[in-house]
Amino acid sequence: MNTSVTSPRRTLSASPFLAAARGERPERLPVWFMRQAGRSLPEYRALRADTSMMQACLDPEMTCEITLQPVRRHGVDAAILFSDIVVPLYAAGIGVDIVPGTGPVVASPVRTAADVENLPMLAAAQVAPVTDAVALLLRELGETPLIGFAGAPFTLASYLVEGGPSRNHERTKALMYSAPEVWHALMAHLAQLTATFLEAQVAAGVDAVQLFDSWAGALSERDYRRFVLPHSASVLDRIRDVPRFHFGVGTGSLLGAMAEAGADVIGVDWRTPLDVGSQRAGGLPVQGNLDPAVLFADVDSVAEETRRIVAEGRRAPSHVFNLGHGVLPGTDPDMITRTVDLVHSL
Repeated sequence: MNTSVTSPRRTLSASPFLAAARGERPERLPVWFMRQAGRSLPEYRALRADTSMMQACLDPEMTCEITLQPVRRHGVDAAILFSDIVVPLYAAGIGVDIVPGTGPVVASPVRTAADVENLPMLAAAQVAPVTDAVALLLRELGETPLIGFAGAPFTLASYLVEGGPSRNHERTKALMYSAPEVWHALMAHLAQLTATFLEAQVAAGVDAVQLFDSWAGALSERDYRRFVLPHSASVLDRIRDVPRFHFGVGTGSLLGAMAEAGADVIGVDWRTPLDVGSQRAGGLPVQGNLDPAVLFADVDSVAEETRRIVAEGRRAPSHVFNLGHGVLPGTDPDMITRTVDLVHSL
């Protein structure tokens, strides 16, 4: 899909974030944080006090405000659209809800060929609240880029098959091994749904996208290549005109395969040094990778770890500073702001 003629996307030629995503070395090291929109911010908790997560994700004005909050408070170099990876499933008509303290819960798990055949497809019009939020944000963000995102097919499949969060992904792996034809049909369906969701965000004007494969780290490289890589590649192959970030947790051994899926920037969690991660990913630009738990330490320790991450990033082709996963609930917002200021000073 080529959106270059009709897209409302802004021209952000001075953006350090977009420069780094292109493999350049901007004068200022760009920084943003996964899950920066929400969780740790008191203004977020106050705004969402009487609103469910799904309601908030489908309210354009609230989505806009929550997305803007960390930009105002921390001075980060990119905003990420406030949403959840199961929003496109919900919008398509799949029975899923985000249960406080638990996470996504699926009313009717998907475990047979018939279950897959009965899954609804997603039309771009069904995510109009999300694209409406993007339109609002383009008017408010000024020169700050906006990142759209989606959950990768494997992570979505794991929720659908397990019925909710899982530690060991037993049912997911059992389906992969026992009924590979059912598994690949499910993944193909989810790849189509995910690509539609991302394409809608790109058409609405986001400046980059991130594909989250949160649970891919549960797989061996062999299984990732066999059961996941073709479907993630089919999603990323449909995204044009914007940088594509790809991230998973515990995926140090998978970074080469994940890069092959078509990413422009590879996200590296805190377990793998950034320069090593870039080498494994074939020399791609990197994003990451301060351990989110480090932000609970004292100021000097956080600064020391931040400087170490920046030094590792300088040994990669280019670097977007971030955490190695999302901001944890209970993180002191002032520590996040301090970290942003320190990164910008280095």
